[in-house]
Formats: sequence, structure tokens, C-alpha cells
Amino acid sequence: MAATGDEAAAMDSISKAPATHSAALNPAGSCSSQAEGPEDAAESLVHAPKKSSTNSDGGVETAEEAVEPAEPDINELCTDMFEKMALFLQGELTGTCEDYRLLENMNKLTSLKYMEMKDISINISRNLQDLNNKYASLQPYLDQINQIEEQVSALEQAAYKLDAYSKKLEARFKKLEKR
Repeated sequence: MAATGDEAAAMDSISKAPATHSAALNPAGSCSSQAEGPEDAAESLVHAPKKSSTNSDGGVETAEEAVEPAEPDINELCTDMFEKMALFLQGELTGTCEDYRLLENMNKLTSLKYMEMKDISINISRNLQDLNNKYASLQPYLDQINQIEEQVSALEQAAYKLDAYSKKLEARFKKLEKR
């Protein structure tokens, strides 16, 4: 498609003076350095390569549309976004690190508590074993106490029987006395 009139003149001026056109579009500066970063390096590419073709209608030269650099406020917004994103990610990572430190401290405290509980359970086990040994040593005496208790209860029964028999005898004696 061949450009005519004002369009052809505009394209011709763009293709002949790309440096002046890019300087006009990017007043902040047209040179780029390596330290600016990948975003700025991509923006420093002002226009696409020129594509020349000759038509059969008169040899009018055409060019591809020039790519305009990003506006400075977009650059500032991108920089601001990346700074805020970095701050957000750093905050997330800091929070995660704090969570892991808290878990580590909790694990240490839990480990100490379990060690204390282990010591307590060892002491309880030792004391229980001592009590069992003492009970075993007292067992013969407890058996004697049980035997004595059985003998006392048998003696008590005998005493009740003797008491009942003596009351019967007394009642008979009184009967015989009255006669």
C-alpha cells in the first residue's frame, strides 16, 4: 500500500531522521547505559528497522511504523511497582523466617519439657520400684497381721459363744435356786 500526501511526508521525515525523532519523543535522554536495567534497555529501542520497498506506481518508499518509547510516568510507575513488590516479597519472606524461628524455639522448649518429663518419670519409676521392694520386705509381717486378725476374730466368736453359754448357765442356776 503506497502512502500519499501528508502521510508520505511524515514517513519520509521519520525514516531520514530517526535520531531527531526519538530525541523529540523521549526528552529525558536518548542514550542508555548498561546500569539502567533491562526495562530501560528495551525502551531505548526507538523504532523498528526500516523496510524499504519499491512499488510499480512511482517508486514511493514506505517504512514501518516507528515504535515510540514508553512514557516517563509509565517508567516511574513500573519502578514504583517493582519497589513495592520487592518490599512486599521481603515482608513475606521476613514473616516466614519469623514463623520458622518461632517453630524452632517452640521445638527447643518442647524438647526441654520432654527431657524434664523423662527425668520425672525416671524418678517416679525408681521410687515405685523402691516402694515395691519395701512392700515385698513387709509382706511377711502383713501375712502375720492377717493371721492374727483371723485368730482374734475366731477368739471373739468363741467369747460370744462362751458369753451365751454362761448366760444359759446363769438362767439355769437361777431356776434351780428358785425351786
